[in-house]
Amino acid sequence: MKRSYIGLALSAVVVVGAVLGLPSCGHDQKLVSLTVQPSGGFVFPVPDSGATGQYTATGTYIHPPATKDVTSQATWAVDDNVVSIKAGLVTTNGSCGSADVSATMPEGTGGASNIVIGYSFVTVKDPTNKNCPGGSATNGELVVTPAGTGVGTVTSQPGGISCPGTTCGAQFPAGDLVTLTASPGANSSFGSWTGCTPNGNQCTVTILGGGIVNVTATFNSP
Repeated sequence: MKRSYIGLALSAVVVVGAVLGLPSCGHDQKLVSLTVQPSGGFVFPVPDSGATGQYTATGTYIHPPATKDVTSQATWAVDDNVVSIKAGLVTTNGSCGSADVSATMPEGTGGASNIVIGYSFVTVKDPTNKNCPGGSATNGELVVTPAGTGVGTVTSQPGGISCPGTTCGAQFPAGDLVTLTASPGANSSFGSWTGCTPNGNQCTVTILGGGIVNVTATFNSP
């Protein structure tokens, strides 16, 4: 009878030891992939626009499975000085070009030498420089900026501008006459134009070859 008790006791010790010997998933969580959004990057119409764009990094983990926003923990870098980046916030530096954007983090196990990387890219155009993205000696760039306390949209004829929807900057052939139309949003009214020849809620712009025309549409709220 004593042998039976001893055998049961030893079996219990073996089972407890086996359970304690299992790996702790909570301590071995491992980063397996990084996804940078927007994956299609940002395209800025002019190098001196002072525009910014916010990238986010999402990490996928195992042991246990999880998906986390790791934008603030990732190390961000660009391979060209056309932009600066910090915590995913990219800012134009006043020059044109294209750059790859990367976010990196250690995978979490196996040492810091095991790095997980996520990629995107950024393009800064310059229509005044034929050697830059978007550059042309025979086209010009029209850039629209909504302003004021109200809201509204600006579209162009011929098409190309739809702001602040799809596009606030577009190229047109040099010498073309472009008509802009401002449409106020809810609880707003159109105020004024700057940078073009006004006619009520419309204005006209003559496109400069290899140049940029900046137009501001001001919307007012009650």
